[in-house]
Amino acid sequence: MGAERLQKLMAAAGLCSRRQAETWLNEGRVRVNGDLARLGDRADPGCDRISVDGQPLVLPATNLTLLLHKPPGVLCTCRDTHGRSTVLDLLPPQLREGRGLHPVGRLDADSRGALLLSNDGNLTLRLTHPRYGHRKTYRVWVEGWPRHATLERWRAGVPLDGLPSRTVDLQRLHHHRGCTLLELVLREGRNRQIRRTAEILGHPVRDLQRVAIGPLHLKDLPEGAWREVEPREWGPLAAAP
Repeated sequence: MGAERLQKLMAAAGLCSRRQAETWLNEGRVRVNGDLARLGDRADPGCDRISVDGQPLVLPATNLTLLLHKPPGVLCTCRDTHGRSTVLDLLPPQLREGRGLHPVGRLDADSRGALLLSNDGNLTLRLTHPRYGHRKTYRVWVEGWPRHATLERWRAGVPLDGLPSRTVDLQRLHHHRGCTLLELVLREGRNRQIRRTAEILGHPVRDLQRVAIGPLHLKDLPEGAWREVEPREWGPLAAAP
């Protein structure tokens, strides 16, 4: 395949995003033919020995993308030093090992819903980089009955950490036993954004489910289950805006 930048190869192997790979290179975690690699270095996996944290870099034979219905209490990571359940634990052994699958984006441990797992570095980049602004749809139960002015404030984008937020498509769907069900469409994915915004507005989240990532909907996929995503389905997600 010829020489490629190391961060591109690491992303293609499903280890991490390209930006994360750049961090690992700066931290001295990558070697080529036994020598410490630096940001900007290239290597040919066909003839060079590339290792990350002492483990050989293995490129997957074929790209694979899965849509998983993440249950609450499961971590969006490949491994956990405290032995807690991760999204890879929900997959059969033949997919957990040697395929380079990793979560594309995140859902916090308390949340549930649609999550992509992939070993396709290009798809990962396009789904996680802020400039692409892919739509993600959520169903959220919040405490109380948010007033019209509160929902308008949420739609306009509530600043977090001193930075503005993008506008949000939001509609009220249902009210039951002191809680309100909202549907939100976000085009950014800041850390615990929905929960933090709801707290600021005085209506803490009781339950949060992501029901769609772009055109990929959970539909009747049960919690804890997964299915393979065909290229024709994720093609629009990977296309340049």
